[in-house]
Amino acid sequence: MTARDRVLDAYESLLVEAGPAAATLDAVASAAQVSKGGLLYHFPSKEALVTGLLERLRQRGLEDAAEMRASDSAVATWLRGSAPPLQGESGLSRTYVAALRIAGGDEAADLARAVFAEIDAGWFAALLDELGDPARARLVQLVGDGLYLSALTGADDAGPVPVDDLLAALAPVLDRQR
Repeated sequence: MTARDRVLDAYESLLVEAGPAAATLDAVASAAQVSKGGLLYHFPSKEALVTGLLERLRQRGLEDAAEMRASDSAVATWLRGSAPPLQGESGLSRTYVAALRIAGGDEAADLARAVFAEIDAGWFAALLDELGDPARARLVQLVGDGLYLSALTGADDAGPVPVDDLLAALAPVLDRQR
């Protein structure tokens, strides 16, 4: 793992675990076990660090959409990736949550929203390619978004519904003639 990746990992961890106020350059350098000069070599400013995180999110989102397209079923891949247990300890989910933490701030809000919109469009396009209907693609996307939000907030008191059961329930809608 490169020092640059360690810095981004540390920044993500601080954002997710302690929030944006705790993610100072000094704290990020310490958590990444690099000198502040080493951090500044890769990210010369806090804005560059934010941009680096959002670029990582963009790349991971594009890779996820490509995996959806390459799978046997983009719909099943989308729902499985959205449902608990999330693969949120690292990778796309963790980067997504970290970016959500900075999306509310003034400095990065517009850039973060643009990246969220871009990766959302990629996921939607993968679903649309499979389903051929924008309404059905959006329905599946919203079901996945709901699963993800429920998993993030722990709000699913009734317990998660297995993805195979969700796919079976959606089958009459998804299998309709185009």
